[in-house]
Amino acid sequence: EQAKLLASQAGMQIEFRAASAETTDYPDDSFDTVTACQCYWYFDAEKAYPNIARMLKKGGSLVLLYMGWLAEEDKIADASEKLVLQYNPKWTGAGDRRHLIQPPEEIAGLFEITEQTMFDLPVHFTRENWHGRMRACRGVGASLNPEQLAAWDSDHRNMLESLAPEEFDILHYAAITVLKVRK
Repeated sequence: EQAKLLASQAGMQIEFRAASAETTDYPDDSFDTVTACQCYWYFDAEKAYPNIARMLKKGGSLVLLYMGWLAEEDKIADASEKLVLQYNPKWTGAGDRRHLIQPPEEIAGLFEITEQTMFDLPVHFTRENWHGRMRACRGVGASLNPEQLAAWDSDHRNMLESLAPEEFDILHYAAITVLKVRK
């Protein structure tokens, strides 16, 4: 609904659909480019990549994008990660380091890598924005029960008040892999 509102305000006519990559049913050869940001690792690769390849025009591209904060190089991100791990020691999202996106083996025969790049960037936050970003991570909002979430919420807000100015940048890196469909 938010995307529809923003598109309307910008005078853009866009058709929005919510569907999985495995079951999206656009006709063959519909798109020049398909993008997948931060979601591709959840794909059922044996179903999603052939479906995407089918929807791409000859010479079309699939662009995989990833962006992650660098806790080892940023004291606010580091403190936030440590707090998440106190509440959810099994969280696997901590400790991200710069890395190129390695597409799954299932793309062989469907796509070829044409470009890979990576770069650092500061991402600006307020305390409230960063709190929301951390709460949205799978180690918090998707994993903690309501009581744990309330406690984490209070502890994280207190941590931010003692550690972070009202506005700050968190060091992130971005990785991009461009795959050309083999048709």
